[in-house]
Amino acid sequence: MEVNKSNFIVTGGASGLGKAVVSLLLEKGAYVSVFDRNAEAGDDLQKRYPSQLQLLNVDVTNEEQVGEAVKKSKDSYGPIDGAINCAGVAYAEKTVGKEGEAHNLKIFEKTMRVNVVGTFNVCRLVAQAIADSTNDKDKEQMGVLVNTASIAAYDGQLGQVAYAASKGAIASMTLPMARDLSGLKIRVACIAPGIFDTPMLQALPDKVRNALGAMVPHPARLGRADEFAALAIHIIENDMINGEVIRLDGGLRMPPK
Repeated sequence: MEVNKSNFIVTGGASGLGKAVVSLLLEKGAYVSVFDRNAEAGDDLQKRYPSQLQLLNVDVTNEEQVGEAVKKSKDSYGPIDGAINCAGVAYAEKTVGKEGEAHNLKIFEKTMRVNVVGTFNVCRLVAQAIADSTNDKDKEQMGVLVNTASIAAYDGQLGQVAYAASKGAIASMTLPMARDLSGLKIRVACIAPGIFDTPMLQALPDKVRNALGAMVPHPARLGRADEFAALAIHIIENDMINGEVIRLDGGLRMPPK
């Protein structure tokens, strides 16, 4: 699928990995609608690409908000070609804490709701929009959905039970969703990043960041957001990538502790 002149939605696109994806899409000539609860954080890109980018304050778990934003994306830039889902939350809490308290159920529910329900909500509504708005039924590719899991889906650490469960669900959605949408010529893929230099990690001391990067076999450093973005764009452009979860982690396999 061509990126130039195509219309994409990026959730969580105002910061971190999502913002890197937005930036690269814009550089390649795409039109982008950012769905983010803090969309204003993308104002710098809005100023550079005023005719290609719109920032929409959207809660991905809200059916009505996502539906209206999908319609606005279509109205602004024409038929939607796909979505890259980067919106998510991460909380650290053990199943039973040091003081004997059980994991906060509301935190678990929120993690699942934002990461899993939010991702699925956007996927289903974008897929419907692609199916409804495509006139050229002879096209080989009608659209593509790229979701974000994590190596925590496979190598979850202490305190990651909620996060790992949510990312495991996103990874597990990939193949059945790809099968569901194959008749509509919509591809589905998923990226499972390792330890990346996101705003959350940037708040840590350099000593801690360097230690985390040293755990990666090669290259022994934190992943860069532009590397995540490059893979997302490659998935869009490579029509044979479908139903697959791709680890992007430098060969890292996290130990139990």
